[in-house]
Amino acid sequence: MNLISQNAVQKRRLEKAGADDDSDEGTGSPVAALDAEVGKKARSHHDRKRKKDKELKARLSQEAEEMKQLENSLFGAIYAPPQFGTEVGAPLPARGQDGPLFFMDRSAGDDLPVYEEEDLASNNEMVDKGRKPAWVDDEEDMTEVDIVKVARLRKLRKEADERVISGREYEARLRGQHTKLNPFTGWADMDRKAPLLDAESDEEEEGGVDNTLRNNDELVVKGTAKLLPGMLDFSRLVNANAQDPSSGPINSVQFHRNGQLMLVAGLDKHLRFFQIDGKRNPKIQSIFIDDCPVHKASFLPDGSEVILSGRRKFFYSFDLVKAAVSKIGPLTGREEKSLESFEISPDSKTIAFVGNEGYILLVSTKTKQLIGTLKMNGNVRSLAFADGGNQLLSSGADGHVYHWDLRTRKCMHKATDEGSLTGLSLCTSPDSSYFATGSSSGIVNVYKRDEFLGGKRKPLKTIENLTTDIGQMKFNHDAQILAICSGKERNGMRLVHIPSFTVYQNWPGPRFSLQYPRCLDFSPGGGFLSVGHAGGKVLLYKLHHYQNA
Repeated sequence: MNLISQNAVQKRRLEKAGADDDSDEGTGSPVAALDAEVGKKARSHHDRKRKKDKELKARLSQEAEEMKQLENSLFGAIYAPPQFGTEVGAPLPARGQDGPLFFMDRSAGDDLPVYEEEDLASNNEMVDKGRKPAWVDDEEDMTEVDIVKVARLRKLRKEADERVISGREYEARLRGQHTKLNPFTGWADMDRKAPLLDAESDEEEEGGVDNTLRNNDELVVKGTAKLLPGMLDFSRLVNANAQDPSSGPINSVQFHRNGQLMLVAGLDKHLRFFQIDGKRNPKIQSIFIDDCPVHKASFLPDGSEVILSGRRKFFYSFDLVKAAVSKIGPLTGREEKSLESFEISPDSKTIAFVGNEGYILLVSTKTKQLIGTLKMNGNVRSLAFADGGNQLLSSGADGHVYHWDLRTRKCMHKATDEGSLTGLSLCTSPDSSYFATGSSSGIVNVYKRDEFLGGKRKPLKTIENLTTDIGQMKFNHDAQILAICSGKERNGMRLVHIPSFTVYQNWPGPRFSLQYPRCLDFSPGGGFLSVGHAGGKVLLYKLHHYQNA
């Protein structure tokens, strides 16, 4: 058999096999039939599922459209901007089709309205950053309001004898009072521009609370508005030491010169620092002094250091920048067993301690060494600096007030404090124009310092509202308020309006209890008043007349 015949045989075999396969398909092979049936069922199931999904989608779309029309009919067109000439709930234009650019309003006839220009020159106070008011009520100028008749409107007076104001002025003062009580929110200013942040501001923001102790800059702006007598506008805030109350009586509270930081110290041997914001007042740091219950603690006026002392022959210094505590004393050549009372000069150069037997000890803040002494006739009980630290006032058991010139270390003036048997406290106003004396009988005398040095012995005002020992007194930053307190009398604290020398009638008020106040302080801008009492808490008040802390 040759090669050609072999190829022919193989060809016939292949053709026969193909014919057999065709015959199998035609007669219905079981395997093929089964595959066909499975494929048919799968296609049928897929078609039914697609049809069901389409029906569900159409039903959901219809329900959403009905819900949208219902909301439009109830609440207005909230899914599309309103179009004039179209009723709410009417079908919206098809997607991709623009609505009409304008329409003709013929409801009021064919005459176009004519608006007359009004002279708004008299309404400058209502114009805010170039925006004109939407309308002006002419009757405001003819309306008169009596702001004395209603008690809650008396705070709107600018002068004590002011009574009737115009309606427009009344509105302006109401707006000003609202702004005073609710500080302006910068994010709501439409003309506000985003501040440009530089590297320094980023670093300060990252530093946060930690930089408060290291910053000596003044952060407050002092106002010159006139404070009225009678009723004081104030409100109670969260306690200054709410996050860490003291377990003993509070003897010292003081604001840092930046208006944000406050120190609190007392007989529990702790010195605490709080950041005062009026809302949370977070605690920054707490220092435990093991061997010294603190009777007094005070910032240096430059804000770099804290001096604290007790009934010990030594005292402590806390450096805010280095966060280091130093123990100083006993003082060379002195035998005092207690340095619990002292005052620091406004120029941060001198610390004056109350010593024994009428001595006043002068210590340098830089070297912490004794640099001189002054001697009174009686025992020294209180001290106060004046004239930027060049002069020192002292009083004590002999009932006299001494004026010392610290440049010559000599007494330049001595006079009797009227009605005082023992002088327990002294304070001077920030500009040294006034000084006040407090005695063991609760009487407080307020003097004009120049007149007192000139020979006038009569006080400007004698305040007799308290009947027990005057523990501490303090003028606020603009000398419009004098605070006096006595720790031996419940709620024994009064606020005096200095221009009129009258006591505020609504302080502290029936709702608030001061318990037994032992110390107090005003913030540098006058906006906050803090009061520490024997219960270990520091009460914080906001004085609404002052805008800044």
